[in-house]
Amino acid sequence: MIQAMPIISRSQGSENEAVNYLTVANSPIDRILQKISNMELPDRERLESYMRYKWRMNHKPSTLNGSFHAVSSFLSFYAGIGKSQLQDIVSSDLELFIEHEQDRGLKVTTVRTRLNNLWAFLRFLIEQDIINERILKRKIKLKVPDFLPRAIAPGDVRKILAAIKEARDRALVLVLLRTGMRIGEVLGLKMRDLDVREKKIHIYEGEKNSLGRVVYLSDDALMALRLWFKKRDKSKEYLFYGLSRSNLCYTAAWNIFTKYLSETRLQDKGYTIHSLRHTFASELLNAGMRLECLQLLLGHRNIEMTRRYARLTDKSREEEYFRAMAIIEQGGIHGAY
Repeated sequence: MIQAMPIISRSQGSENEAVNYLTVANSPIDRILQKISNMELPDRERLESYMRYKWRMNHKPSTLNGSFHAVSSFLSFYAGIGKSQLQDIVSSDLELFIEHEQDRGLKVTTVRTRLNNLWAFLRFLIEQDIINERILKRKIKLKVPDFLPRAIAPGDVRKILAAIKEARDRALVLVLLRTGMRIGEVLGLKMRDLDVREKKIHIYEGEKNSLGRVVYLSDDALMALRLWFKKRDKSKEYLFYGLSRSNLCYTAAWNIFTKYLSETRLQDKGYTIHSLRHTFASELLNAGMRLECLQLLLGHRNIEMTRRYARLTDKSREEEYFRAMAIIEQGGIHGAY
């Protein structure tokens, strides 16, 4: 772990100047290792080794935290069923753990994420010759509902935009709505990432998959940004910043959005701040954009992720339906089935 450096007195410094060595802020891996050291887990050093490995592989803090919570939860459960050596893991232990997580009321998507993190840990143990590779031959598969993305209805979008008077809030919402960026990507934007002249934003590392891309600014989003530029503190590095930290946090952004949902009486429609991204994709498809192009704008590695929006909104399919239904309703279908 990173240790605090001592403060050197004035007499020790060169040219009679005090040299202060400030305590180095703990890195994400330090915080995780500290948590592990305070836990009673079977083969705790294996988890420490795994987390250090993921840190060396340059995984994001959110990924590290997800892996830590999933594996530590499993190890706590593993100890609870009377086991202390990871070499003794069998498939039934994993099945019991999944049932345990489901019994706790966790969503199936959360359980699947934890299970995927657990598979990665087991692969690490296999590579270290700690467990046998046979344990991965029959993986547990959870059936996860394939939900439609929840986009905001066009009329509701207009209501929300009409309610926003603050320059920062309007810029934040319109950047999300017109670029399709994830909220974490927008909150991480620095001023140097914007190319106002070319109407572009450079995302050098995508939030979920580290996939860099370029997105574009519509005229209304660009106008909102210019109004925000006139008011924002020019000394700030981030496009959207908070009072006590360098960039606006997710909770603050969520509170901004929900405030306008309440003002427009849309709070019961199930809209979230991520719905702005879904709305962006749905509107572009309605306007005739090709899936392959939308995939790049959204930063999806797999076009099947993008294809979900084609199920949500497809004007050609809608037109085909009503054209066929008009024939049926007019009695234009003849013959026996």
